[in-house]
Amino acid sequence: MQTTLTRRKTEVSSFVLKSIGLFLLFAVLPLLLFFPSKTHAADYLTVSGCSISNVGYLTELADEYEKRTGVKVFVRGGGSVVGIEDLRSGKVDFAASCRPRDAGDPADITYIQVAWDALAFIVHKSNPVENVTLDEVRSIYAGRMTDWRQLKGREAPIKIFISRTKKGLSGVEASTKQLVLNGKEPVETANTVFVASSGIVEQMVEENPEGFATTGITSARKRNVKILKVNGIAPTNKAIINNRYPLKRPLFLLVPKNPKPEVIKFVDFTLGKAGQRFIRSLNVIPIQDVK
Repeated sequence: MQTTLTRRKTEVSSFVLKSIGLFLLFAVLPLLLFFPSKTHAADYLTVSGCSISNVGYLTELADEYEKRTGVKVFVRGGGSVVGIEDLRSGKVDFAASCRPRDAGDPADITYIQVAWDALAFIVHKSNPVENVTLDEVRSIYAGRMTDWRQLKGREAPIKIFISRTKKGLSGVEASTKQLVLNGKEPVETANTVFVASSGIVEQMVEENPEGFATTGITSARKRNVKILKVNGIAPTNKAIINNRYPLKRPLFLLVPKNPKPEVIKFVDFTLGKAGQRFIRSLNVIPIQDVK
């Protein structure tokens, strides 16, 4: 009887130990998968920032880089301001921006231009309007032009979508203020809608027949929207390169003061012949194409 009791205690103890072991395995394994070990820290990079860059070229460039090197690059959007803040706080290894350095940006971040973009004015696919002048765009943002009839479209209010961050100007808003609005702020009307990033702006115009917005041509081409001509000139790469289309602007990668060696390798790839050729294959203007 003593032997039987001892055997049962042993079996119970063995069962408990196995149960604890299985619990720890299933509890810890997901954490190990989610948080890569330091041994493999060099096998991935993180980047956030400019939605136009991410949609237009960076996500696909990151995939191409992984194919060539085995190094995974995790790309997250959020806008230029988010990228700068993430880089400042050490949340990412590098960032993307579609605006030049601002007075409030950290001094130890280096801006490296890798491509060219241009501001583009987008509307819903169903909108019959094909062309807009810069003066008409200024009138829209000033609240003087409020109905699509004024642009020879259908009778409907012009619903303006603007990317605006909680801290600082977004890349598109800063560029619009500089290149289009002569330094002025857009007038807020009943039909002005502010959203967090240019990616959301583009999605809103895709869904709203009355929508109008300014964004970057690099990502606009990837969306289901109509891109308007400006003063009769379509924003083709040739027209942008030759300055016939008037709203050209740079795209940057941002690196911290002491970047990881793998960040330097990624930037070198982006600026090299293979990276620039790949960017061109995405219908994006590499810096090599502008003299």
